[in-house]
Amino acid sequence: MLPKFSVLHANISTGCPADFVDAILRLGAARASAYVCFTNVHMLVEAERNPAFAQVLNAAAVAVPDGSPVAAAVRWCGGPTQERVAGMDLLPALLREAAEREQSVYFYGTTPDVLRAMVKRARREVPELRIAGVHAPPFRPLTAAEDAAEVAHINAADPDLLFVALGCPRQETWMAAHQDRIGACMLGVGQAFPVYAGLEPRLPVWARRLWLEWAYRLWQEPRRLGRRYLSTNARFVYLMARRSLENLAGQLPAFA
Repeated sequence: MLPKFSVLHANISTGCPADFVDAILRLGAARASAYVCFTNVHMLVEAERNPAFAQVLNAAAVAVPDGSPVAAAVRWCGGPTQERVAGMDLLPALLREAAEREQSVYFYGTTPDVLRAMVKRARREVPELRIAGVHAPPFRPLTAAEDAAEVAHINAADPDLLFVALGCPRQETWMAAHQDRIGACMLGVGQAFPVYAGLEPRLPVWARRLWLEWAYRLWQEPRRLGRRYLSTNARFVYLMARRSLENLAGQLPAFA
């Protein structure tokens, strides 16, 4: 499995995009009931605030450095130089490689319209891909009976990879709760669903390199994301600054 390095309260996997694709497809081939988190700043801050969520994140087989600040933080915290591995980029790469390795996929979450658009694109671009099933659950907590029925339905479809889009941190908590109940490698890709479906555009590459995707999403959904971005981004900057100062203090010579 990919090496991990500690960033604040989370252990982040490292490697190039091809390494992540191969590691995830190996989990699929092994039919491991494991899960993959695509880690952004919101998740790092949530892990710092909530020990239970930190446990969920650190129990992931792979924790992908999805956000540019997360990738940079790997290096800041003493790890190797790490590039961002965005879920929006990895999703199409995983579908192509899954088809090559004859692995099947299942799309779970978001809305029926998004799922239809995703299937349409996948069948156009990767016609040999085996899509075991799709399902958009209701936007509310499921009863125990409903949850058991959905687990049974997914296992009956028998996918190798289960892509999950329920929003953060719900999808990560859901995957952790369903480990050992669903016989597939689960991937919490969230926002990658509507982007892959073509229903939400991505920023140009130059803007992504400047870490501006958060600003674009804030412009799209200011009411929903304004408070979250203000609090989480500020908290992340504070935590990283404190970590840097602690490291610097540890390197200073002691005086009697």
